[in-house]
Amino acid sequence: MSGQRCKLDPKLINALIERWMPETHTFHLPCGECTITLEDVQIQLGLPVDGAALTRSIQSADWGVICYDLLGAIPDNFYGGRIEMSWLRDTFPDLENDLTKLERIRYARAYILEMIGGYLIPDLSQNLVYLRCLRF
Repeated sequence: MSGQRCKLDPKLINALIERWMPETHTFHLPCGECTITLEDVQIQLGLPVDGAALTRSIQSADWGVICYDLLGAIPDNFYGGRIEMSWLRDTFPDLENDLTKLERIRYARAYILEMIGGYLIPDLSQNLVYLRCLRF
């Protein structure tokens, strides 16, 4: 995996959202229909797609324990189960090649939270994301 994160273009994201057809789960583009496959996700994120599924419901209200379990670190402040996006970026800088499997998983979780909090389900402040978005 490279040491750089991809830069997301909000205009590109909006263009894709406008072309998404939820009935068929495809994008309608000038060149035809296309969809995102699990293989695409594997290639883009460098994550394995085989092996045991990681699923667990988060029921506890102890956000420090939940955050440590998911990310291996605990921020100074929680906001009703939300954490600051800036803390995520500071705690999980560019991905290095020599990380352990567990560290890569934590980086992937942090990246997913950044995607959710920044583009998919942004908080009104655009600086907070719910930990409960991760159902690992």
